[in-house]
Amino acid sequence: MAFDQTFWSFFFVGVTFALYIGIAIWSRAGSTDDFYVAGHHVHPTVNGMATAADWMSAASFLSMAGLIAFLGYGGSVYLMGWTGGYVLLALLLAPFLREFGKFTVPDFVGDRYYSTFARLVAVVCALFVSFTYIAGQMKGVGVAFSGFLGIPFEWGIVIGMVIVFFYAVWGGMKGITYTQVAQYCVLIFAYTVPAIFISLIITSNPIPQLGFLSNVAGEGISMLAKLNRVVTDLGFREYTSTDKSMLDVFAITGALMFGTAGLPHVIIRFFTVPSAQAARLSAGWALVFIAILYTTAPAVGAFARLNFTETVNEATYIHGDDYAGQAAAIEAEGGKPVPPWFKNWEATGLLGFEDANGDGRIQVRGPNAPDGLEDEGKPLNRDIFVLANPEIANLPGWVIGLVVAGGLAAALSTAAGLLMVISSAVSHDLCRRTLFRGMNDTTELVVARVSAAAAVIAAGTLGIFSAELGFVAEVVAFAFGLAAASLFPIIFLGIFWKRMNREGAIAAMLTGLTTTFGYIYYFKFGGGTPDEWLFGVSPEGIGFVFMFLALAVGVGVALLTKAPSKDIQDLVEDIRVPGTRKAHGIADQGMAPIPAD
Repeated sequence: MAFDQTFWSFFFVGVTFALYIGIAIWSRAGSTDDFYVAGHHVHPTVNGMATAADWMSAASFLSMAGLIAFLGYGGSVYLMGWTGGYVLLALLLAPFLREFGKFTVPDFVGDRYYSTFARLVAVVCALFVSFTYIAGQMKGVGVAFSGFLGIPFEWGIVIGMVIVFFYAVWGGMKGITYTQVAQYCVLIFAYTVPAIFISLIITSNPIPQLGFLSNVAGEGISMLAKLNRVVTDLGFREYTSTDKSMLDVFAITGALMFGTAGLPHVIIRFFTVPSAQAARLSAGWALVFIAILYTTAPAVGAFARLNFTETVNEATYIHGDDYAGQAAAIEAEGGKPVPPWFKNWEATGLLGFEDANGDGRIQVRGPNAPDGLEDEGKPLNRDIFVLANPEIANLPGWVIGLVVAGGLAAALSTAAGLLMVISSAVSHDLCRRTLFRGMNDTTELVVARVSAAAAVIAAGTLGIFSAELGFVAEVVAFAFGLAAASLFPIIFLGIFWKRMNREGAIAAMLTGLTTTFGYIYYFKFGGGTPDEWLFGVSPEGIGFVFMFLALAVGVGVALLTKAPSKDIQDLVEDIRVPGTRKAHGIADQGMAPIPAD
């Protein structure tokens, strides 16, 4: 890499990491209340920004645009599902969960369903969802660090583990909240600046959302029409079409939406604000902050696909270290050498070239190519395209360095939030509320930090050994399916149906978790083929289907078993009216001990 690019990458990454660690030290958690929910004192706007950073993970920053670049219209499911989920959160869950006043989702389940076993099942569900999700984040960290340092992505994950270990374990939710505010500012600036540059270069329009729909500069043809023509000439389907069935698109969108409303690391953010009204405002602000990136992503994906194809296709591959000399010789003969960014990313193992026909040139071809070749540029990891986009477009080195810092901010912010879910599930729900009820705050804080440290190590290991799962966004989609099928039904029914009892909740969670996990495992590791998909629904969308199964099982079992006590039914009434619990003298942590099952 050029000195300019390397310098700026080290500069932005170093400055932002120093900022994150400094915030963690400044806002170090001194109590369990600080560690879990930042003392309930976070302003709704600040919490909305922190929630957006928590939400816009490596999947949003790194992988979503890469998927859109190659899925085209089919990638819109990620945009619709991941934004629509916040409407559900704002209207259906966030204010009522905040009114309930608990630290965690298992805490809500344990007290609402008056059952230690229900709490344990909820802990298992939360851990399954969180570890699946965090595996995707650590893969994103590995991609970003490997591109930045030119090292294998496994070593990039190890470096990321060290960084997130420090500020998540030290600062807890209080430190993570203010660190995520800084990370949001970094990632949104890093995402939009290169998008503006590239939109200007391709369409002369400085607004990427409009450049996406504008004509290519000097060519009199729209950018999307040109992209359609380029990819179809090479044997791919039109960019503005999809090979997904309507049912699968609907199912994936639904799984992402309802999974959003059931994700523990998102829900826990609404416990950090002072009231139910503030929780609703937080969800609204989060959606505003998220929309800035999500409306830019389609343009970034389309620009990346066009630039990648035009710079790589028919380029002559260069072997060895003498890039400059070989490139000059190729150009002297009227050829096109493989661009420098290709060689830079090749060192990471995430991009490569297989010369199928032995002619020394890279031919990007689809399954309908007239010359019979199919994508001779493999291996190609789509997660690299947001990071590589500035290099592909020959943007200044400082822009490239900024994007590296943004990618790391996105991955680390969500990883920190997930670590809080894992830590609180172990220390608060499993230890203090279940196994060791006499534990004091000081001991619980120690256990929480040890749990977070262990979770960092486990998450990094998962990220290293989960390459078979797919791209970052696909790995994350599995977590959403698990959340939609296991946690959303019992949270929704727990708020809006007084008759829902512990037996129904336990049955619903176990049904949703086992069916969804079994389906994903079979088709990712068990040899299942797309021809065997249930109703033609892919593993990314199956959580939406099994969510309805879990709801039906939960309702059926609840109707066949004893109704909850009047106290529990009154509690459900109370949490649906803001301020009622406080009026009745029920404090945030004032629930009575859970009776034995």
